[in-house]
Amino acid sequence: MLEDRGNRVKWVYSSGGDDSELEKRYDQWAGLYDEDINEHFGYILPDRVSEIVANWLPGKAVKILDAGAGTGLVGQSLYALGFTDLMAIDLSEGMLEEARNKGVYRDVLKMILGKPLSFETDSFDGVVCVGTFTLGHAPAESLDEFIRITKPGGYIFFSIRPDVYEDEGFKEKQSTLEALKYWEQVLITEDFQSLPKGEPDAHVRVYVYKAL
Repeated sequence: MLEDRGNRVKWVYSSGGDDSELEKRYDQWAGLYDEDINEHFGYILPDRVSEIVANWLPGKAVKILDAGAGTGLVGQSLYALGFTDLMAIDLSEGMLEEARNKGVYRDVLKMILGKPLSFETDSFDGVVCVGTFTLGHAPAESLDEFIRITKPGGYIFFSIRPDVYEDEGFKEKQSTLEALKYWEQVLITEDFQSLPKGEPDAHVRVYVYKAL
């Protein structure tokens, strides 16, 4: 485990996209993650995306999956806005333990994005995925399962780095799913800084799709 918090993000990114190695690194980072990402990097994505969710999902009695939940920062933000029927999944048990300790999720489960998820079809009113479509992390194939488990008329919210969108198959996947009428795009934000203190040159955008 690296001592310098500024290098820990790069250390995780350098896992090479191997799920097993990524899991091990997040397990090691879990106890320091919130402090690192908030204090050193000034992480704003959970609050920003949660506000978008609140604008699109009707009422607060909706069932939401936090996919790639990590330590539960998104769940914490959603809960503060009044959403209480929250489920979390992540590939790292260490990160999920931190999420569980926040007390905002109905349940937390270990699952890997890009592989079949252990949920029934049409299980959720909304799926939220924040900070996970980045270098060496979840693949574009994750979106197929997001659509399957989202109720028709429900919404899928995710952030993504522009370079990952262009280079890792997301651009093609998103367009194909729209052409097949599996979903329709209802919002795309401008690119903005997600880690303004620690990585001011790193930008993301947020997409919102309605499941059909």
